[in-house]
Amino acid sequence: MVKVINFTEQNTVINQYMALLRDKAYQRGRMVFRHNIERIGTMMAYELSKTLDYKVKTINTPLASIEVPVPIDNIVIATVLRAGLPFHQGFLNVFDRADCAFVSAYRMYTNREHTEVGIHTEYMATPSVKNKTLIITDPMLATGGSMAAAYEALVKSGHPSAVHICCVIAAPEGIEVVKEALPDGSTIWCAAIDPGLNEHKYIVPGFGDCGDLCYGEKL
Repeated sequence: MVKVINFTEQNTVINQYMALLRDKAYQRGRMVFRHNIERIGTMMAYELSKTLDYKVKTINTPLASIEVPVPIDNIVIATVLRAGLPFHQGFLNVFDRADCAFVSAYRMYTNREHTEVGIHTEYMATPSVKNKTLIITDPMLATGGSMAAAYEALVKSGHPSAVHICCVIAAPEGIEVVKEALPDGSTIWCAAIDPGLNEHKYIVPGFGDCGDLCYGEKL
């Protein structure tokens, strides 16, 4: 079974950051938009850290020794380019010793009406994820195709011990597609789950194209 966590069902400051991201008047500043994506990543990573395995480590301070619980998980944070970069940084703010992976997976419309979508993957740089905790960060989980493709590409080097899919906004259609690709025991973390997709496969109400809002329009 794949667990789904939706932070809009909780009282958390993540909801305040989401309100700012959605506000079209507030979206005019790219730096501010990227900062809020990063802040959500940092907060989500903190919540995720509570689910990891820990061991007690002895630390010597200038005055005495103390036992402190620290995570034992070997973590790989994978990011879907380009929109995932500020989100990825938010996770690195928490998991600063993690290895990193990068996947280029993007949507391409396959018909003239722009109502059918295919996924193209052309670049990947990753360490082995075998027996590690794999965290895949991508702000938008719309159709689920790029996330499923990224996961399938990453696990070619070996199967991780745990899988976490992390997004800012998800659509129910995308969640179901990703569930089919993931092993039992995986977790999908969502800052928000919106009602669905429009005819062009964009999340509604959503907040627009995350990559364009972060970095400018693409060709």
